Amino acid sequence: MRPLPPEAFLREDTYAATRLPVALATTLIPDAYTSPEFLSLERERVFATSWVVACCTDDVAKIGDYAVADVAGRSILVTRNRDGELRAFYNVCRHRGALLCEGAGHVDRFFRCPYHSWAYDLDGACLGTPLFEDSGIPEQDQGIFDMADVRAFDKRDHGLFPVRAEAWGCLVFVNLEDEPAPLLEQLGDLPERLTGYRLDEWRVARTATYDIAANYKLVGENFMEYYHLPWVHPSLVQVSPMKAHYRWQGPGMYTGMTTTPIAQNSDEGGWKGLSPLSDLSAADGDSARFAWLFPNVALNVLPNHLFVMIARPVGPGRTSETTYLLVHPDSVESAGAEAESDVDQLAGFWDLVNREDIAIVERVQRGLEIPAYGGGRMCYRFEEPLHRFQNMVIDRMLGIRRVPEGDTEPSASAVRV
Repeated sequence: MRPLPPEAFLREDTYAATRLPVALATTLIPDAYTSPEFLSLERERVFATSWVVACCTDDVAKIGDYAVADVAGRSILVTRNRDGELRAFYNVCRHRGALLCEGAGHVDRFFRCPYHSWAYDLDGACLGTPLFEDSGIPEQDQGIFDMADVRAFDKRDHGLFPVRAEAWGCLVFVNLEDEPAPLLEQLGDLPERLTGYRLDEWRVARTATYDIAANYKLVGENFMEYYHLPWVHPSLVQVSPMKAHYRWQGPGMYTGMTTTPIAQNSDEGGWKGLSPLSDLSAADGDSARFAWLFPNVALNVLPNHLFVMIARPVGPGRTSETTYLLVHPDSVESAGAEAESDVDQLAGFWDLVNREDIAIVERVQRGLEIPAYGGGRMCYRFEEPLHRFQNMVIDRMLGIRRVPEGDTEPSASAVRV
């Protein structure tokens, strides 16, 4: 198959085979994973129109903390103002367009542009151009930079460009639209399903970053199905047995699965170690919940820890993945002196599983670039969540705003995959 022209990505007929019921459907067109033109449109139509996770709340826990994230190809600065409220801005100085910050860090009072030293407070207001307090300009030269006689310049007109920001649980979301729909509309019933875990109380214990030679959707789609488990994850299948795995999703922009009950650790590791939260329901206390938040975040919620994966597209065949291992203070306290080793064991097990996944999705990416391949038939028992996700992507590419319903079968809560 030859690559499709960019205009085809905006036509419903391009996705006809994926729009069929999952038992008859074919996977998303290969261009969706390999075409720079598709990614360019996807950034505008998917990422720029959605609530996208920028960081964890722990990254901006204190007044003046900040974190920089790429959202739809834009650099976004997230911080917490003097009232402790989340704020987000385009990470660009209003003077000559330099990036204000990189990575993550802390400022005491204001953000200072590294180029010409313009300053902005934690609410994005322009405090001043040189001169301003602590500008670092020698006293004998300060008069050169005095702008008091400049006309038609009002600092109030030159603040940072704001971006909407909201928190749910331990995650900070941003939305680039001027008037976005509520975050809870996108999350659907997921907050209710996870309310017993008290996710706003979890704290980051470990982080890691992976460079993946594959499209971000392949990372997500691999997460959504357990069809590959016996062959790719011989250690994981021992603690997440396929016979105990089923769909777990309602209305919302997410896909969901659960493993119930969780099995004991194997010799290669597993999910047990730290004590679980003591007040979880019986079902939550014996289950692992897995949700992919549209468009690019995985939540692995277990009774004693949380593992978050943020897959940011860098190119059509390149993803930067940031992972966070979070634990609840109660679990750490009850573990006592063993807490660090327990956290290390969990981090090591997730790293093993993640690297196995990365190796296989990189092979898929290389295969998708072979012109003979035009898509594959989905396996209903295992790939309904993948079908759900791919149709979310198609909707946004076509400008359709629709939140998918939950499983509709009478026995949906126990639909085995």
